[in-house]
Amino acid sequence: MNATATEQLPVVVIGAGPAGLAAAAHLVDRGLEALVLEAGAQAGAAVREWSHVRLFSTWGELTDPAAEKLLAPTGWVKPDAGTYPTGGDWAQQYLQPLADVLGDQVRVGARVTGVSRAGRDRLVDSDRDAQPFTVHVAHADGREERILARAVIDASGTWAIPSPAGGDGLPALGERAAADRISYRVPDLKDPAVRARYAGKRTAVIGSGASAFTALASLADLAKSDDGTGTHATWILRRGISGSTFGGGTADQLPARGALGLAAKAAVDEGHADAVTGFRTQAVERAGEQLVLISEDGHRLDPVDEVIVLTGFRPDLSFLDELRLGHDERLQAPVELAPLIDPNQHSCGTVYPHGVNELSHPEEGVYLVGMKSYGRAPTFLALTGYEQVRSVVAAIAGDRESAERVELVLPETGVCGGAGLFDQPQTDEAAGGGGCCTPSPALIQLGTTTPAPSCGS
Repeated sequence: MNATATEQLPVVVIGAGPAGLAAAAHLVDRGLEALVLEAGAQAGAAVREWSHVRLFSTWGELTDPAAEKLLAPTGWVKPDAGTYPTGGDWAQQYLQPLADVLGDQVRVGARVTGVSRAGRDRLVDSDRDAQPFTVHVAHADGREERILARAVIDASGTWAIPSPAGGDGLPALGERAAADRISYRVPDLKDPAVRARYAGKRTAVIGSGASAFTALASLADLAKSDDGTGTHATWILRRGISGSTFGGGTADQLPARGALGLAAKAAVDEGHADAVTGFRTQAVERAGEQLVLISEDGHRLDPVDEVIVLTGFRPDLSFLDELRLGHDERLQAPVELAPLIDPNQHSCGTVYPHGVNELSHPEEGVYLVGMKSYGRAPTFLALTGYEQVRSVVAAIAGDRESAERVELVLPETGVCGGAGLFDQPQTDEAAGGGGCCTPSPALIQLGTTTPAPSCGS
């Protein structure tokens, strides 16, 4: 197929979430054909799965300018820019209307199972760049389809692959066998069945990010309610308590993100949760109807009824295996982007706005955007994804000047550190003890006691 014919093909966008639909809007704005393939039954399928969770970004930071332009003729009215939607609000009031206006350019129930170059596996060099992409799709009704594309934008996210409880990145011994008592999502405690599962129970929450904060705050609210007597959480951190443990607090330029960390701290201060630090789970054992978590050094926690694992997510790269991707070996993010977001190097602050230069791969014409572009790194903002797709689409359209221009300023502060940053023992002798981030498991009491020492980052 010649270059002119290839340019007449659609740009395939994988995933009808915020970044994917924004990419489609930018393609339409530049007069390019978009084809969005969504594995779920509806646009924003992953967002709908956490519809009960309130975002820490306001509506003013959750809509894309090209999408707004596309929606305007339909009579769509942007929600109050200063308010905070839930995931369900975001899906219903923005993502679904955007998918509706895109019409047939969005196909749901269409799971991408493979992407390659037409007639070329990843081994073949000959005439490779001149070939269109071939995208294999499995439809919900059992049909299979092969679609040719001029470029591929993968915005499929990481929601489908939550990280396990095991401190070494593998499922802890016994984790799979205890699946009936383990959840990898923030519980919706407004759902009567879910509420009954946790009310009056002891629950271990593993994780140190916004999702863990949300779960702790929700469980604390349940403990204070009439039907939640006896509800208690054990918060398990692989690192120690430091100045950044609870996020940016009142200094966070995203106030709701700072408040979320403070709510988690309040859950501990008020006695609704205990914080166990330096605990890296190695095994999960049954103890009658309860579970016992065991650390790598053999430390055993008191039995709990439920476990909520909120240790991050991972990208599914399996269906891209025939493409030549350039990924950082640790983060599974593009090699040029990885240094900007690597939690081994950064604990908090801004991520420099980035676009096509940082997102490009050895395979020209394929881009991973949105949360998937971050690989295993945490703390992704919708604004970042919108800037990514603006830049990438400009490059696909041949407008390199626009593609390389930065058009975004991000809010500062907020924790973006992951496990790697806190693995090394510290030498701080504050409070008359060893370093506050030593890996030895310890139960930390907050609130009325002496403030925990802060480890430097």
